[in-house]
Amino acid sequence: MFEIVRTDADNKDFIKLVKELDSDLAIRDGEDHAFYAQYNKVDQIKNVVIVLEDEKAVACGAIKHFSKNSMEVKRMYTLPAQRGKGLASLVLKELEIWAKELGYNSCLLETGLKQPEAIALYQKNGYHIIPNYGQYADVENSRCFEKHLT
Repeated sequence: MFEIVRTDADNKDFIKLVKELDSDLAIRDGEDHAFYAQYNKVDQIKNVVIVLEDEKAVACGAIKHFSKNSMEVKRMYTLPAQRGKGLASLVLKELEIWAKELGYNSCLLETGLKQPEAIALYQKNGYHIIPNYGQYADVENSRCFEKHLT
C-alpha cells in the first residue's frame, strides 16, 4: 500500500531520493550537469510530496513558487525498482492539487531531451510544450512544459 506524504525539503527521505536523482542526472547530462545542477537546489523548496511503501520512500517531487500564478515542478524521481506503477503520476497529481490549494492556476517545468520517460510522463498528464523559459531559454537540450490547473 502506498502512502502520500506532504512535507518540505528538510525531510531526510526527500534528501536521500534527491541524491539518487542527482546521481542519475549526472550520468544523463554528462558535461551539462553542472549547468542544470545550479538550478536544482532544494534549500528554497517548501512543498514536497513523498510516496511511501511500507514506510520506505520510493518516489518524490516538489513545487516552488515561480510567478504570481505559477508553481514550478522540481525534483521528480521514482526509484528504478518502483517505476511503471504510476507513482510519478501520483506525485504529480498531488503537487497539482497542492498548487491549486495555494491559489496557483498553473504548473510549469523543465526537463531534458535525455529524459524521454519524463517527457512522456508530463505529456500523459496533460502538460503541453511551451517556449523554454528563464535560464533554459537558449538551452537546446531543455524542454519546458506547462499545465493549467483550472
